[in-house]
Order: sequence, then C-alpha cells, then structure tokens
Amino acid sequence: MEKETILTQEGLHKLEQELEYLKSEKRREVAERIKVAIGYGDISENSEYEDAKNEQAFVEGRIATLEKMLRNARIIKEDEVDYTKVSVGAKVELLDVEFNEKVEYTIVGTAESDPNNSKISNESPVGRALLGKPKGSVVDVQVPDGVIRYQILDIHK
Repeated sequence: MEKETILTQEGLHKLEQELEYLKSEKRREVAERIKVAIGYGDISENSEYEDAKNEQAFVEGRIATLEKMLRNARIIKEDEVDYTKVSVGAKVELLDVEFNEKVEYTIVGTAESDPNNSKISNESPVGRALLGKPKGSVVDVQVPDGVIRYQILDIHK
C-alpha cells in the first residue's frame, strides 16, 4: 500500500504546477540539450551529453514522484481543520520557554514541508510533539541539541 500524501489546497496547487512545468517545459529543454550534445560527436566522452542524461533521469524521477504523491493525496480542506488543537493545516504560535522567543509555524504534510518559510511537517520532531495538543499546552521536543520546551500560545488559520 502506498503512503498517503497529506496536502493543503495550496500545497496541491504547487505540486500540480511543478508537475505541469516539468512535463511541458523542462522535458523539452532537456531533450534539446541531449540533441545538441549528440551533435558534438562521440558520446562516450561527452560531458554535456552525460550531464543532460543525468538531468533527464532526475526530471523523470521527479515526475514519477509527483504523480505518485498526487495519486495518493488527501487534501486537508480549511473547514476540516480543528483549531481547538494542533492539526495539519493550522498555524501555531509558540513560545520557546527557555529563550522567551515567539515563533509561528504552519503544520503541513511532509510534501509541503518548508522550514525556511515556517512550514513544518506533521512528521518532524516539533510537528509530532505538537499534534493534537490544545492551546496553553507545554510540550517538550527532543532535538539533536537536547530538549526544546514550547508553550502553545495560539492555534489559528
């Protein structure tokens, strides 16, 4: 059985756009690079050809991954998100108890995880520790450097 991919509507849209780009534009670009590289002659010692073939393999692999993710997608609709406790699709405002710093994360499925944009996976250590907890809870998260203690200040859209 294939693993289900949990996505928000925004995440679904992004994956669909990436898939469309790879299938329409990127495949053509790579095919053109291969064609040009073959034109250079002997492909056994042709680094341009080798690079283009590697890129083609990567693109085809990513297309297959995206198609599988979309085939097994479960979309979290905004009206399904329970804001009384931390769940996928919710924004969570936290207080790092030790450093008295506030942080805010959106809990998303693994496919949408983007820590640089404050989107953390429900399967990450922080995401797992927060899931199902109500506002006001204090959670300890095991991280490589030790333990981070967060207090859940708010859960919202």
